Amino acid sequence: MKYKLPIFCTALFLCGAICAPSFADRGAFDFERWDNVLNDVRTKASAQKISKSVIDETLKNPHFVPGIVKSDKNQTEFTLTLEQYLDRTVNADRIKQGHAKKSEYPTLLHRVEQKYQVPGNVILAFWGMESNYGKVKSRHQLVDAFLTLIYEGRREEFFSKQLLALMKIADKNKLAINNIYGSWAGAMGHFQFIPTTLAQYGVDGNNDGSIDIINSIGDAMYSAANYLNKLGWNKDEKIVRRVVVPADFDRTMLSGDTKKSVADWAKMGVTNPDGSPLPRTDLIAGLVTDTKELAKRDLHQPYKTNEESDADVAPAPVISAYLTYPNFYRIKKWNNSSWYAIAIAELSEKLK
Repeated sequence: MKYKLPIFCTALFLCGAICAPSFADRGAFDFERWDNVLNDVRTKASAQKISKSVIDETLKNPHFVPGIVKSDKNQTEFTLTLEQYLDRTVNADRIKQGHAKKSEYPTLLHRVEQKYQVPGNVILAFWGMESNYGKVKSRHQLVDAFLTLIYEGRREEFFSKQLLALMKIADKNKLAINNIYGSWAGAMGHFQFIPTTLAQYGVDGNNDGSIDIINSIGDAMYSAANYLNKLGWNKDEKIVRRVVVPADFDRTMLSGDTKKSVADWAKMGVTNPDGSPLPRTDLIAGLVTDTKELAKRDLHQPYKTNEESDADVAPAPVISAYLTYPNFYRIKKWNNSSWYAIAIAELSEKLK
């Protein structure tokens, strides 16, 4: 639900709707602050040469949306294991849909790859992860979402930049700004770009003179590929490689932060899962595994022997991990989650 907040709101509406129990910690709605937010947006937009028509349209019928503030305050910290995360994201249905999209858009994917040197299967993997190939529909009017989050104040500067970027995009591309919808935090379109990212990397993929990543799959794919290209994507390199490391391996080196050449990792006992040696290369990589899950397993199944005991102990098992190449870290600039980057790697392999 969202509330329209013009100056003529009645006291009954204010007490019955705005002062809902979930906002008791903030007290009554601050009309003066709301007016200041709107005036500040108008002033900044005018200073940045955004057209009066877009400014007027943006501020014509502003709404405060309590549910968005609730979402911002109550973001859930997911505690899925890596295995659980991959089961959810790289599932049979998503792989099947990805192959269907590959068959539906072969020419577009080829053109994107030729121009930006980002393989079609990688583009498909991002599309599948971000919006389930466009099936996930955003429901929040972005103008209202940004105004609400600016008012809420926790990240006022960030969301002010997003709203102004959205206004410039609407102005430049002749888009009706109040018809642009996205997530509560402002991500939009097939690849869930926020406005500042779209402003920097957006591309008119279908050559109609406008960049519209919500309604044009061509614009969306070209923009995503352009972003990855600017991040330095190397189409000739893998993203990750499944490996195993010795059970007594230094666990502090398994977060992906420690970088060494593949040759150096091999010298430390890292091998392919079947025990065969890694490729001979000086390419720099990290190592990533689910260290939290590994720690839980250690609590119940300690690997070290009791030095005071003479009992025979079975050999300690190896630890499954991923060797993470430069493309892995480029993905993390898109989404700073190692689990997400591994899922992109796994899904893209399935979509070759």
